[in-house]
Amino acid sequence: MKTNVYNTKGEVAREFELPESIFGLEWNADLVHQVAVGMQSNARSNTAHTKDRSEVRGGGRKPWRQKGTGQARHGSRRSPIWAGGGVTFGPRAERNYSKKINKKMSQKALLIALAEKVRNGQVLFVDTLESGSNKTKDIVASFKALEKADGFETINTKKHNNIFFASPELSDDVKAGAKNIHHVNTAQLQNINVLDVLNNRYLVLEHPEKTVEFLETKLTNK
Repeated sequence: MKTNVYNTKGEVAREFELPESIFGLEWNADLVHQVAVGMQSNARSNTAHTKDRSEVRGGGRKPWRQKGTGQARHGSRRSPIWAGGGVTFGPRAERNYSKKINKKMSQKALLIALAEKVRNGQVLFVDTLESGSNKTKDIVASFKALEKADGFETINTKKHNNIFFASPELSDDVKAGAKNIHHVNTAQLQNINVLDVLNNRYLVLEHPEKTVEFLETKLTNK
C-alpha cells in the first residue's frame, strides 16, 4: 500500500510503502466501540451527588399528629415526596464508572481506527512540519500549504477537532505554534489513542518511517 509524503510546501516529496499488517486491518466496529466507550467512562468525573432522606437537613419532628387532622399521615419532612426532602435514586458520588480495557484490545482498536482513516483518505503523511519558528502564523502557513494535497482541500476548515497532528518527535516549536489554532490538536505519537483518531477529522503524521517503526514495535507486541 503506497502513499504520498508531502513537504512543508504541500508538494509530493516521495512515495512511502505502508505495511499491510497495520494499515490493511479490516474494520471491527464492535472492538473500536467497546474500547472507545471504556475510555470515555474512565475519563468521566463523578461529581454529581444528591442527598437522600438521611442526609438532608431537618425532619426531626413529625409534621403533624398521626390522626384527626384530615390530612395524610407523614413521619418526616425529609421524605422524598416533600419539597426539600431527600432524592430517590439520584446520582451518587460513590458510583464507579470505570471500565477495564485490556492492553491488546486498546492497541488493536487504535490500529484498526488508523487503518480505516487511511482507507477513507483522511491521513496525511509529511516529512516534517518544522519551519524553524514557533510563531503561529508560520504553522498556519504550513497547514495552509497542505491544502494542495489531493483530497485535503478542506483540511483547514475552522471546525473544532479538524486536524490532529502527531509526531514521534514533536518539537516545542510546532507545539507552541499550533497551541493557538483552535481546530488543530497536537500530541506525541506515543500518547495517541483511539479517541484521538475517532474525534478528529484529519490526521497529519510526521516522519513516516519512525511512525511505522513505532506502530510495529510498540503496538504490535505480543
